[in-house]
Amino acid sequence: MRQKRVIGILTWREGQRFSEPDYLRRLVKAGWKLGAEVYVFSHQDVNAKERRIKGFTPKTGGGWESKSYPWPDVVIDRYRKRVPQYMKLRHSGLFDFANSPFSKKWRVTQLLAEDERVSRWVPETYVYTKGKVMAMLRRHPLLYIKPGNGTGGRSILKVAAVGKQYQLQGRDKQYGKHQVRVDNAAAVENWVKRWVTKQRISDGNFLVQQGLDLALMPNRVADVRLLIQKDGDGLWDVTGCGVRMGASGSSTSNLHGGGKAIPFEAFMTKRFGEDGAQRILDECHTMAHRIAHTLEERFGRMMEFGLDIGVDVSGRAWLIEVNPKPGREVFRQMGSMDTYAEAIARPMKFALYIARNGEGLPEKKRKGAG
Repeated sequence: MRQKRVIGILTWREGQRFSEPDYLRRLVKAGWKLGAEVYVFSHQDVNAKERRIKGFTPKTGGGWESKSYPWPDVVIDRYRKRVPQYMKLRHSGLFDFANSPFSKKWRVTQLLAEDERVSRWVPETYVYTKGKVMAMLRRHPLLYIKPGNGTGGRSILKVAAVGKQYQLQGRDKQYGKHQVRVDNAAAVENWVKRWVTKQRISDGNFLVQQGLDLALMPNRVADVRLLIQKDGDGLWDVTGCGVRMGASGSSTSNLHGGGKAIPFEAFMTKRFGEDGAQRILDECHTMAHRIAHTLEERFGRMMEFGLDIGVDVSGRAWLIEVNPKPGREVFRQMGSMDTYAEAIARPMKFALYIARNGEGLPEKKRKGAG
């Protein structure tokens, strides 16, 4: 009788505390449903000498149980903290990973901006340095100052020209709101300098990015979260997308900041009509496929990407950010439970495809990866 395929999920843990425990539970159960042996583990759980893993699985009624498991055929990497022990394991060659090491947001933005296949979707972006804000304000009436290694809408500052003044608003590291008006670009530069110093996340840099007018509803920012994943045949496919609409007066659409998720077709049809909504959807799909292929060429085999896409008031689509370890809560929040279930199952389907076929792009050790 053929043995079950073994899939490991690498993540951060401390005791029985895990990053994103709810998602990990669902991912393990999706793998079980597909007939695989699946467990969660962290860097400290690997016994390379005996080729055994201390793995964790969800218990009925909550909590986790652990035991010794066989070596995985394929590992899905969901580790989000770049600690040295993780980085060492990630580059050790011990496992066949479904997804390759990725790079920092700034390097990815730079790579895409320089590639003619995808550059038209990338807003003008630079690493923050003294004088850069003033220079950008001469070209764009709206800017975003954001951490190159941030998530969840933290530490993002919006700078907008309002008449002869500038309005600055954002959320700090604790999601606290800040808003101020200043009279000139020099004052903006000074204010941003203080923000960057105080709101830095670990040792990351900040980016200065061309702002987009995403106010598709009065006093609200909206953007599109699109999920593109490998399917069970190893092919890229858009699983789904939804619109995230920010809270009234918020400078971001992030769901952590009080935003809400709305089905794409309903929202875009209301704003741009049926034909306009379909044109924007097609553009978003084209963008997602081209970006996925471009990044996979550069970094090696990948499994999924979450794209944050801005649709400006003229209906033009722009790439705001790409995330190689995306969430999928937008589908649950807008009530698309079939899409949500498929978004969880697909990483497992792809991992099993690799385990069965040993195909797909291998990991590439290239300069800049990781």
